[in-house]
Amino acid sequence: MSYEEMKERFAASAFRSRFKLTCAERAYLADRGWEVIRGQAARIVLERLAPAFPLNDGRQTPMRNHPVFKAQHATATCCRGCLAKWHHIAPGHALSEAEQTYVVEMILGWLRDHAGDLSEFPRTPDLF
Repeated sequence: MSYEEMKERFAASAFRSRFKLTCAERAYLADRGWEVIRGQAARIVLERLAPAFPLNDGRQTPMRNHPVFKAQHATATCCRGCLAKWHHIAPGHALSEAEQTYVVEMILGWLRDHAGDLSEFPRTPDLF
């Protein structure tokens, strides 16, 4: 399933639908750009969610400090229990590359959907 297919289910959940991006988080997304955010999301998923038995599973994703964390809670990609319940990805095995890509796309879909127009924020070009 794609983010667009899951979007209505997330919106129907009182818990999932309460997450919103702050102005500072939107500015962070604008400053970094989508490719950097994709890389950060992929690393977070690889380190915190992809192992068969993640450390502190169910509590490994903070509620703040990075827009990806907020998106994980909003899209039920925050722990292996939520992945099983919402996305039918069984626990107890390391996430495949395809499953990791699916999770990252779900996160990026939510971020793009909730970031809105980022043109109001200045973007610092990468000089190197």
